[in-house]
Amino acid sequence: MKTSSALRSAMSRNRNALYAVSGVCCASEEAVLRKALDGSFGEGAYDFNLVTSELGLPAGTSDEKVVRALRRAGFGCRRKGTLPHERIRPEGRIQNIMTALGILSFAAGLLLRGVPAVALFCCAIAVCGAGVFRKAIGALRMRVLDMNVLMTLAVVGALLLGRWEEAAAVVVLFSVALLLETYSKERTRRALSDLMSAVPDHAAVIRDGREEQKPVREIKPGENIVIRPGERIPLDGIVTEGISSIDESAVTGEPGAVRKTPGASLFAGTINGTGALRVCVTKETGDSILARISASVAGAQARRAPIEGLVSRFARIYTPAVLALAFLVAGVPPLAFGLPAYGWIYRALVLLVVACPCALVLSTPVAIVSAVARAAKEGILIKGGDHVETLAQTTVIAFDKTGTLTLGLPHVTDVIPLNGYAREEILAFVAALEQRSEHHLASAALAEAHRADVSYAALAVSNVEALPGKGIKGEINGSVYYLGSPAFISEACRESTDAFTLVADLSRQGKTSILLATAAKLLGVVAFRDGLRRHGASTMEEMRRSGIRHTVLLSGDAAWRVKEIAEELSIDEARGGLLPDEKVAAVTELKKKYGTVAMVGDGINDAPALAAASVGIAMGVAGTDVALESADVVLMSDNLSHIPYVLGLSHRTLRIIRQNIVLALGVKALFLALALTGNAGLWMAILADDGAALAVTLNALRILRFRSLSPHRVHE
Repeated sequence: MKTSSALRSAMSRNRNALYAVSGVCCASEEAVLRKALDGSFGEGAYDFNLVTSELGLPAGTSDEKVVRALRRAGFGCRRKGTLPHERIRPEGRIQNIMTALGILSFAAGLLLRGVPAVALFCCAIAVCGAGVFRKAIGALRMRVLDMNVLMTLAVVGALLLGRWEEAAAVVVLFSVALLLETYSKERTRRALSDLMSAVPDHAAVIRDGREEQKPVREIKPGENIVIRPGERIPLDGIVTEGISSIDESAVTGEPGAVRKTPGASLFAGTINGTGALRVCVTKETGDSILARISASVAGAQARRAPIEGLVSRFARIYTPAVLALAFLVAGVPPLAFGLPAYGWIYRALVLLVVACPCALVLSTPVAIVSAVARAAKEGILIKGGDHVETLAQTTVIAFDKTGTLTLGLPHVTDVIPLNGYAREEILAFVAALEQRSEHHLASAALAEAHRADVSYAALAVSNVEALPGKGIKGEINGSVYYLGSPAFISEACRESTDAFTLVADLSRQGKTSILLATAAKLLGVVAFRDGLRRHGASTMEEMRRSGIRHTVLLSGDAAWRVKEIAEELSIDEARGGLLPDEKVAAVTELKKKYGTVAMVGDGINDAPALAAASVGIAMGVAGTDVALESADVVLMSDNLSHIPYVLGLSHRTLRIIRQNIVLALGVKALFLALALTGNAGLWMAILADDGAALAVTLNALRILRFRSLSPHRVHE
């Protein structure tokens, strides 16, 4: 699934001809649209998002061909602009005007009698039903039975029975419901587009020594831009000159300013403080972190939750089944039992309205996209609707230690030379071997060497080999040295001294040690300490209130130290001394034992374990491309409380989806019974059907206001 997601993402980036489609309100109409596009462009040659009404096609696609294909199916579209944050507007004023005219005509018809009333009812049917009838013809061309076909049949049948008032009521109420649904869905669209709307359209770029205002889409990586105090950052980049504080809440969801100095990364959409900055652009506007978050959120509906697929499959069976029942109701009683045809045909028309699956098919996608958009506002990127449901079903969470539960910023506490070596020599050798390493302890060792003013540039380092989970082997001035864990050094070095007792003593103080040795003797020990993140224990308690029954700590650190941290944070199970492949095996074992398992890690070193979990959560990786691509859920900040927040959000979303399904099916069942017994009229059926569709939409939009109960998320 993750591979196919990456492939789909890559394909989507090549589909940069974007269109805003009008008139598609539910999955039954989406089926008509997709059939039209399949016939014109081929299956899988496009991307369409029902919630955002956005259509993506390959660059170079003929606008005329797109418009012609969609118009034939009864829909309209327009080419979107080139700015990534362009907002999709409501369907337009025409729908408002036509609905208003229809309401006035219908109301006036109710006050009159005879021919004038019939004329006004016909006027209401014409102005409010034109779009419905057009889309019904398009659906029939595509050989799809959608709600417009059912509504058209109901209206035509009512007219044939001489029930002008009810035919007009059906069309007017349906038009009002569609208008309200349009505005309800616009709230979700705004939530998505707001992620990018704050990014400036223009930026001050330095070209030929002069500062020029240029559209951000024309500025390329490698160029330098100027950011003045109070301005929003227009593009991702690296500070080359100046010092300032940046509000990064648009990306990380965390309040407060972050100090930025030369060499620091900046993200588009964040806000500069009081200092002026010169920034080297690293990504084009469409590739910025915020743009990729926005694109992932907008595309989250493409990866449907299992419950959404179940609802869609049921709707596909339900509609033709009720339609067949309507024909039986209209024909069997009069033909087989000689009962009056008029009443049974009318009941069949009511059944046609009841057969519309709008409320049912809208019960899930709006809720899913609302949840993904709400999470993004908090700096949490959920990369598909399926992950929302998986999170809600998760009962076990496994954690990496370093950088996840700890700060990931260890510092050197002890440098202990052995066998006559000096402290400065040990630091120089360690720094020389670690200078190209990406391991978290390497940065701490290099920082300590710099702080102690230890020079290692003159050392000739060659043939350095990183041994994952063990350490480093390399040559310095022609001699082979080993640097790594006690277990690794015990295998590589023949000498046995009291150093390992010393390492045990350091471990009891909560310190992690690495040893430097040759094949013949130990040279020294370097010890590090890394602090725990704030609110770790309380976060674990919050997760238990969110339905997590079992927590596990998986780490490559010493088993006793891992157990100590687990006890301090009230984690149920601890496993230490694990290599990366052993972490994968542990996650696989947990899945077999408990079912759905989430894995929380840093998104890079723990990538295999994240991939093995039911849902992988990468933490504190704002700006890390690897994490954005590989993890299922990305926490853009280092805030542990984001984990119970996203769990609570997923549970709330699944509850609302279930409420919506019960409401939609309950209304259908009620009016099915009323229609069969002759106790429901056409206007009642359409009011109930579209009322239910509006209710499930508004209920789903409540997710956009979801707030955490955590006392540590004070900015909520």
